[in-house]
Amino acid sequence: MKFFLLAGEPSGDLHGANLIEGLKKADPGAEFRFWGGDRMAAAGGAENLRKHYRETSFFGIVQVLKNLRTIRRQMRECQTEVAAFAPDVLILIDYPGFNMKMARWAKEHGIRTYYYIAPKVWAWREWRIEAIRKYVDRLFIIFPFERDYFSHKGIEPVFEGNPLVDALEVRRAELPSGEEFRRRHGLDERPIVALVAGSRRGEIRDNLPLMARLAKRFPGHQFVVTAVPWLEKSLYDRYMAGSDLRYVCDQTYETLHAAEAAVVTSGTATLETALLGIPEVVVYRTLWFQVKLQPYVLKIPWVSLVNLNLGREAVAEIIQSDLSVERAERELRAIIAGGAKRERMLRDFDELRTTIGGPGASERFAQRMVEELKNSQFTIHNS
Repeated sequence: MKFFLLAGEPSGDLHGANLIEGLKKADPGAEFRFWGGDRMAAAGGAENLRKHYRETSFFGIVQVLKNLRTIRRQMRECQTEVAAFAPDVLILIDYPGFNMKMARWAKEHGIRTYYYIAPKVWAWREWRIEAIRKYVDRLFIIFPFERDYFSHKGIEPVFEGNPLVDALEVRRAELPSGEEFRRRHGLDERPIVALVAGSRRGEIRDNLPLMARLAKRFPGHQFVVTAVPWLEKSLYDRYMAGSDLRYVCDQTYETLHAAEAAVVTSGTATLETALLGIPEVVVYRTLWFQVKLQPYVLKIPWVSLVNLNLGREAVAEIIQSDLSVERAERELRAIIAGGAKRERMLRDFDELRTTIGGPGASERFAQRMVEELKNSQFTIHNS
């Protein structure tokens, strides 16, 4: 069968690559075309990569507005390539701003569409649910709590686990020991606190200054910033100036693995940190009126994926508009070695792993997709 996959950012590239590996096992004769990145190219063939996510990633409304003409041109290019390939299914991977429009186009042109890693409509933009019902043939979800959510909205999703577990299992075996990590980066013997400040400029600007102030209150620990490679070091230097923070780039899992605890912004990183078994505090700075409006704008009681999947506040969430550091200090002291909340949080993380599901999710999703495609072809041929 023929599969066209669409991913528009690094996480989608990672999950898309694992899905391609699963699809090759489920259908040895599979043919691929895709928009994605280097990982998908390695899994599905570099000659089948039609557009790299470096060209398609536009974050935030300002970037989107500035690049509207480019986005529209890319949309037309993508539609032309999908039509020319004539796939048995178009697989959309997260990236809802672009992919939901592609879903509508595909429906109008009679192309079967699977959505893999559902848009986070349970948090915001709930109006997209109607579009999912109309334009998506099958929705594949990666969080257990989404099953009830989408079922209540009239959509029966498919859950086979979380592919992040697969990615972590592959990386876990390669992670250096704490001693080796310290040696590589010139760190001393003090316990490490990992600072995961986000992957976008605004997140670094808003969260790193608070983290720098927090670090000064823990002279017995060393705080290591996990930088992302697509943001220049000078951006981090601007907010680390005058602090004792250490900078490590493109080593997030390595830093977390060596850490005693972590301070993390909201997003997938909160789940990754928990699955690695590292106690964490979630800190996110935003505008004062957004903090006040949070209960009315967000459709969910928590922002971290840890709490959402467990259905309770297992990790502290500090959503604030100023740079007050007192509560962050209290919560961090409670989860470092000897802290009052540390052991309970580690037990919660054990429960989270059971809730999320074990390794092999990517292969299970791929097998399910192939089975459903075969069943649909059988139905058509025998109708």
